[in-house]
Parts: sequence; C-alpha cells; structure tokens
Amino acid sequence: MSTSDEEILALRVSAMPANTNAHGTIFGGFVLGLIDQAGAIAANRIGASRVVTVSMDEVVFKAPVHVGDVVSCYARVVRVGRTSIKTSVRVVAEGPTARALGVPPREVTEAEAVYVQIDEHGRPLPVRPLPAGVNEPEPQ
Repeated sequence: MSTSDEEILALRVSAMPANTNAHGTIFGGFVLGLIDQAGAIAANRIGASRVVTVSMDEVVFKAPVHVGDVVSCYARVVRVGRTSIKTSVRVVAEGPTARALGVPPREVTEAEAVYVQIDEHGRPLPVRPLPAGVNEPEPQ
C-alpha cells in the first residue's frame, strides 16, 4: 500500500551543550536519534502501535547544528507494506531568534527509515493503517 500523507512536524527540540562533539557542534548521532524518533511518530500517526527500526538510508549532513539551535524534524509516511512502514524525515535547524529576524531555517539532512510493527513478543505484526482522512486527535 502506498501513501501520500502530508508532511508533519513530528519533533522539535533545542540543541543542548550535552549533545556537542569536540568541535562544538551537535553530534551526528544525536540528529540520527531525532530522525529515528520522528519517523516512528509518523508511523504511529497512521495507526501502527509498537514499531522497531529496521533500517535507515544514507544520511548526509549539509549544515551543522549549533548549541541553542531549534531543530525541527518533518516526517511523512512514504509506503506501508504488510508489516513495515517506510518514512521520510527532513531535518532543519535555526538559531533561537532566527524566525523573529526573518532568517530561514537551514536544511541539515534528510533520510528514509523503515520500521516494522511488532506484537508484545517481538514478532512482526500486520499494519492496519487508519482509514483515509482519519488521524489521531491533536493534543489539547
């Protein structure tokens, strides 16, 4: 089953000093973790419950992330298989006052990740996506 779900803001965090490397920029592994979380959130929004990461494609970092930057992950579901869900995640960063100054976000990276829905015993479980037009209610 294919899907063309809209891209959602799946995750937004502030980059903190604890996430820096020896060069003073944010660890690539920290960003990879954000991609993994954002992709899983997109999978959950179509009705998948418990998912585990199977793969992530090549990740090329186009711009650094600095301490204090606001990092946003936009995700969408690309394809739904029998037990798997493929997502696309786009990561951008901006300084804490960038929006107020009219500075556009920097494209940091993008990646596709594949998840498999599993049952409580860790076995693959068929994905039953929510019907078209049905989404989880937004938090209030």
